[in-house]
Amino acid sequence: MMRLGYFPGCSLLGTAREYDESLRAISHKTGIELFEIPDWNCCGASAAHCINHDLSLALPARILALAEKEKLEEILVPCAACFNRLDVVRHELISDEKLRQRISGIIEMDFQGNIKVINIIEALSRIPSDGLKEQILKPFQYTVACYYGCLLVRPPKIVNFDRAEDPQIMDDVMKKIGADTIDWAYKVECCGAGFSVSRTDIVAKLSGKIIKDAVQRGAEAIIVACPMCHSNLDMRRSEIERLEGRKYSIPVLYITQAIGLALGISNKKLGLHRHIVPVKLPLKVKTVVEKEFVPTAKAEEE
Repeated sequence: MMRLGYFPGCSLLGTAREYDESLRAISHKTGIELFEIPDWNCCGASAAHCINHDLSLALPARILALAEKEKLEEILVPCAACFNRLDVVRHELISDEKLRQRISGIIEMDFQGNIKVINIIEALSRIPSDGLKEQILKPFQYTVACYYGCLLVRPPKIVNFDRAEDPQIMDDVMKKIGADTIDWAYKVECCGAGFSVSRTDIVAKLSGKIIKDAVQRGAEAIIVACPMCHSNLDMRRSEIERLEGRKYSIPVLYITQAIGLALGISNKKLGLHRHIVPVKLPLKVKTVVEKEFVPTAKAEEE
């Protein structure tokens, strides 16, 4: 069993609650034990670092200090924006002793910097292939575009996770559950991020390019690991289609949802009914061990 501190962040309890639901649904089947950090707070993404530098450091530092207080060695942060803020702040504070002491004074907690921050892809990549294959009831036999976005692999010298321009670890995890992954140019391009409300036109332009390329290369689904990326590619689909002048039915799934489908977990428990774009995947030829299963956005009971 892999025991990890867990920081869900604001999005996973709100607009991206299906991410939290699907992660918790697959955790016990994949050998991950989640220990939610008590009394956690917002990490400040994505506005704090633009408004107040001390606040942008203090918010993540308090979360990390709380995790250290629980004697945890690692903290799992599924949201890519939250992961980036916590990891960057950890790096800044352990690199500057005076800054570390000052921020520790602000949060009134001693932050040592001895806890590692990991993202969802790193956590999932640790699951032994043999153990995962034993749990699979319905291989996820679809062609997918693994979309990493901006923040999982940048800045590379701080995050130090996968290849900054052509990451592969999400692709490797998807292959473990039966998927084929496309080689494409947009896996780390920006979707528009926090401009989703203030400049929807920019989001539609940037996200439209991502969806268009994925579709042209034969992807049947886009796989993400970031609430903001999911929101822009899914919730802003009507704006994207208006700009592109065509309809796109390709669904956007969190990687935890794709794994959950392969493990035979119901649509409802994975939160698929919460998506704006219906999760409809093409019917595949049945194997001897699998039941006919067509993921849709309609809630199901197991």
